[in-house]
Amino acid sequence: MTTPLADAMSQLAIYDSFNGRKRSFKPLVAGKVGMYVCGMTVYDYCHIGHARVVVAFDMAVRWLKQLGYEVNYVRNITDIDDKIIARAAENGEEIGALTQRFITAMHEDFAALGCLAPDAEPRATDYIDEMQQMIGNLVSNDYAYTGDNGDVYYAVDSFPDYGKLSKRNLDDMQAGSRVDVESDKRNPFDFVLWKAAKPSEPQWASPWGQGRPGWHIECSAMSTKCLGNTFDIHGGGHDLQFPHHENEIAQSEAATGCEYARNWMHVGFINVDGEKMSKSLGNFFTIRDVMQKFHPEVIRYFIMASHYRSPINFSDTALKDAKNALSRFYQTAKSMKHSDEIQQILVSIKTDFITQSEQYQRFVKAMSDDFNTPEALSILFELSREANRAFKEQQWQLAAQTYAILL
Repeated sequence: MTTPLADAMSQLAIYDSFNGRKRSFKPLVAGKVGMYVCGMTVYDYCHIGHARVVVAFDMAVRWLKQLGYEVNYVRNITDIDDKIIARAAENGEEIGALTQRFITAMHEDFAALGCLAPDAEPRATDYIDEMQQMIGNLVSNDYAYTGDNGDVYYAVDSFPDYGKLSKRNLDDMQAGSRVDVESDKRNPFDFVLWKAAKPSEPQWASPWGQGRPGWHIECSAMSTKCLGNTFDIHGGGHDLQFPHHENEIAQSEAATGCEYARNWMHVGFINVDGEKMSKSLGNFFTIRDVMQKFHPEVIRYFIMASHYRSPINFSDTALKDAKNALSRFYQTAKSMKHSDEIQQILVSIKTDFITQSEQYQRFVKAMSDDFNTPEALSILFELSREANRAFKEQQWQLAAQTYAILL
């Protein structure tokens, strides 16, 4: 008997970073979800922190689809940026060649981790016109101004709700700020929308002279172009909440007059020795490096074994534990003579459950409670153990199907 998931749609609750609580998920259009996730700046190989963000949203997309939603998943690529320009110069490489090389590597890494490709993957350099239109709108309506240096800045004082996502008060930030006020800025927290051209840098013609876009305006232009002025879910790493996502809200809502995103999802950090993993700190491990030691499926399990909002500590010990857990699952598959079948199930995006068992109901409840993958995995292994002990075919089938959704 196939279990319908229509009721589970109404049960889905997602933690909204904007409101600071879990809320019942109600999409703008019934049965459809528009999701935008901030993607990679492609100047190097992706590290395991990037993997966590992409795996977390891949999991969310898969569950939304399992519930029956039609999902439009957009994840951008930043292919013009200070770091990209610097790395290309350092390598003596054309910028386009550099970014394409790392885009190809990124796709390979995420595919190895079992992540579905997004429905759209806009690149910043393809949306210069949309960025300029948005900047022009902001300038015309006094939300932005041109500095003496030719850069165009967003005036944070012009947006009364600035800080509403991160719960920061602009006056308090200004009072406690040690940021030197640049002579071209009216406020130290004003951020650049358009950078005046520098010698030997990529540049485009604009109403404000030759130049290139700032980072924050990219996501506002691409997300609204792909999903509309308002969409259902905006996601990214926790480190993007301020200032990147805060700045996106300010410029987008000022430009469109509409609410920007209905729900905000932020993925927790991966830590190494108590510090956030990042390229700037130099304590990062690329996905490729880790895959030299551990199977991609082990890495995905390691990520899914913690709730997406919680910080997790990266270590060889944690990955070995993940490997041992998966080995136990596959040993059950082997004993049930389904080692080939599980691989066939894994290629399916959507699998219909065959039972209305108590474990199934608990699995649906866990996944619909802000994508509680640790609880969902515990149910998976409970089913696996029961199948192994009693040689129960039905328990194995359900375990295999829950596995296909998660991993």
